[in-house]
Amino acid sequence: MNIDNLNLIPYNDPILHQPCQKWDFTNPEFDIAVFAENLVKKMREARGIGLSANQVGIPYKIFSMETDPAIVVINPKIIAISDETIVLDEGCLSYPGLSVKVKRPRSVTARFNFPNGMAQTHTFTDITARCFLHEYDHIENGEVFINRANFFHKEKAEKNWTKILKNGRNNERKLG
Repeated sequence: MNIDNLNLIPYNDPILHQPCQKWDFTNPEFDIAVFAENLVKKMREARGIGLSANQVGIPYKIFSMETDPAIVVINPKIIAISDETIVLDEGCLSYPGLSVKVKRPRSVTARFNFPNGMAQTHTFTDITARCFLHEYDHIENGEVFINRANFFHKEKAEKNWTKILKNGRNNERKLG
């Protein structure tokens, strides 16, 4: 696996629609610190606020997200989600230019590892909760954001996506 020069894979690559493997800290396939650094770099180059490993062709439960500072989340487990939800436009680096209204919990509490192996439990709220859950869907379920939209919003987004594919892509800042 090439972890030095990461490239976004096409939206129709099967890896985006498959659950990822748990990262094994005891038997690493590559240098996780180097990969983490490169994942954050690629996320920022692509003008995203999140990026999952499978979006760059790496099938592990790893993603980066913009916080202050950016973090890399490994093997996350959701502990709790809020009952309160928020509907907002959401985009994805795998679907450049596409946005769709998605309802997500306002907060999420999760346990995960950092690249150094240290575990942490953290609660994310608002945009960081949305980003966490978006990336979690990518790695845990092979789920893409458009599938989280209601029928009306999904149908409208799919029509827009067809137009985007015909006319080119834009460079808005997106979730991974």
